[in-house]
Amino acid sequence: MELSDAATVLRQYFGYDAFRPGQEPLVKAILEGRDCLGVMPTGAGKSLCYQVPGIMLPGCAVVVSPLVSLMGDQVRALVDAGVRADFINSSLTPSQQGQVLYRASRGECDLLYIAPERLFDPRILDFFEHAQVPLIAVDEAHCVSQWGQDFRPAYLAVGEFIAQLKRRPVLAAFTATATEQVRDDIVRLLGLRDPEVVVTGFDRPNLHFAVSQATQKKKAQFVLDYVRKHKSQSGIVYCSTRKEVERVHQILLDADLRAGRYHAGLPMAERSQAQADFVNDELAVLVATNAFGMGIDKSNVRYVIHHNMPGSIEAYYQEAGRAGRDGEPSECVLLWNDKDIGTCRFFIEQETENERLSAEGTELVRASRRRLLGAMIGYCLTTECLRAHILSYFGEDAGSVLGLAAGDAGNAGNAGDAGDAGGQPRSCDNCSNCEGDVDAVDVTQEARAVMRCVQELRGRYGKGVVVDVLRGAKNDNIRRFELDKCATYNTLDVPASLLKEVIELLACGDYLLITEGRFPLVGFGPRFREVASPDFSLRMRAHVVARPDRTPKFAGMGSKGKLKGAIGLDEMDAELFERLRDLRKSLAAEAGVPPYVVFSDATLRSLAQRRPKNAGQMLEVSGVGQKKLERYGKDFLAEINC
Repeated sequence: MELSDAATVLRQYFGYDAFRPGQEPLVKAILEGRDCLGVMPTGAGKSLCYQVPGIMLPGCAVVVSPLVSLMGDQVRALVDAGVRADFINSSLTPSQQGQVLYRASRGECDLLYIAPERLFDPRILDFFEHAQVPLIAVDEAHCVSQWGQDFRPAYLAVGEFIAQLKRRPVLAAFTATATEQVRDDIVRLLGLRDPEVVVTGFDRPNLHFAVSQATQKKKAQFVLDYVRKHKSQSGIVYCSTRKEVERVHQILLDADLRAGRYHAGLPMAERSQAQADFVNDELAVLVATNAFGMGIDKSNVRYVIHHNMPGSIEAYYQEAGRAGRDGEPSECVLLWNDKDIGTCRFFIEQETENERLSAEGTELVRASRRRLLGAMIGYCLTTECLRAHILSYFGEDAGSVLGLAAGDAGNAGNAGDAGDAGGQPRSCDNCSNCEGDVDAVDVTQEARAVMRCVQELRGRYGKGVVVDVLRGAKNDNIRRFELDKCATYNTLDVPASLLKEVIELLACGDYLLITEGRFPLVGFGPRFREVASPDFSLRMRAHVVARPDRTPKFAGMGSKGKLKGAIGLDEMDAELFERLRDLRKSLAAEAGVPPYVVFSDATLRSLAQRRPKNAGQMLEVSGVGQKKLERYGKDFLAEINC
């Protein structure tokens, strides 16, 4: 099979004239019978890398996917494009699963999605024994790694399952977020053989990143103001706990804003309805825990607000990356405070043992979670370019990607350097730090005072006690343990919140070590001696509140203040774009699919600009394949040319 054949499939089923960067070598490797690993950011088209070969190869390709919602959405989109696809997961009865396998074994299915928990089902094993399976694609492959942010023990069984197959298919693994260590884990644990590894880069230039420290009250006010000012846009507000979801959701409802909620404590029916309403554009905003989102292929999410700090940069980038999958300018705002750090540490220590992990393995997972949290804290505290910080964390040369001077790339990926002075200020011109929404504050003297206090307390107390000693508190703990007699007692007159940040920043840089457990203690880290060096300096963020009225800087605005669906549309094209959106929603409802399955916003934008007059011209628009043209072309052409 040739790449020219793959290009034909890409055009016929998906409506694209050419592969995106990174897709072609992965498709080529699979067609040549070679294992591969693709690391591509959300929205870069990972799915096409296995869907196109899956359609072309004889037999039925199998996709291992972790979530029911991911399977349902992708299969609906594939079927709508004319692809023979199906899935097997817990949402189907045993009888229904048997029917799916029967059709697949008869050659009536090109792509079959299966949850990892189902792999060792005797019927699945029998299917692999007798059916022609040319490819196994493992989506969200980072779930296999204990070093990843989303480790799922069920994924450990995937490699074992493949190893025991008598006829081993080509194996392809895909993920959006994976450091080099996680990539190595994926190759080893899945048993990839001399794989073609393609890492396309992690930069999402259409996303604007902002970080703001705020109290719980100010967080809620920001969310309320932002949703009010962006009523016509689709967005997600992530909260770390069910309680926070309920609270923020109620605040929006009290302000007469139609918002949905989603967390694991709600009945399945309510969760499914909330997800459906959001995906179908019936709800503009959804307040959710991280139980929502993986695999949700909604392309027109214009903003993602994190009401609380996630536990890792990987988790944050994956969740924030659900904005702007269509390439349009979109907002990613992270609100955080010291309480969030405590919540993350609590969740880490609540990590329970899994039957597939030994006690030692469980502790290794906890240790990995703590390391990931430290990097996340560093991101919140950094004064450097936020995009450069993320790219460097994933091992990418931020300077070359963002067009920065060689000396500006610094040590962005090292959480310990998050506040360090050094190098010239870098600018991507598309994040809150680079736009001047944050000021750097020199906290070198405070850092040294903290280190002296920790040394005097001999690592026997937590962060709160260290702060109380330095600020001269007169509480029961201070009196009971006679800490008011310490030499460092009452030596600093600065806010407690600032000192807590300094401690966290020092911990990120391995100058301090915050122990695990219910009552974390603060002691010296491996780099503690460096703080005494005359060359040591430390900077941190000043407290600047993010702007809820901000609109992505490259997005045009309509006459009523609505965000246009495209960059640079004039008023007439914008008006047509809105009509096409209404038509898309109506046709999607009739077909029983989400609106984005009909056409993406990017395709509607092209239709509004190019205004095709016939089927041939419409087929030239990116995103319009033959099946989509047959199904929807007549209605869209009528609306465009009315």
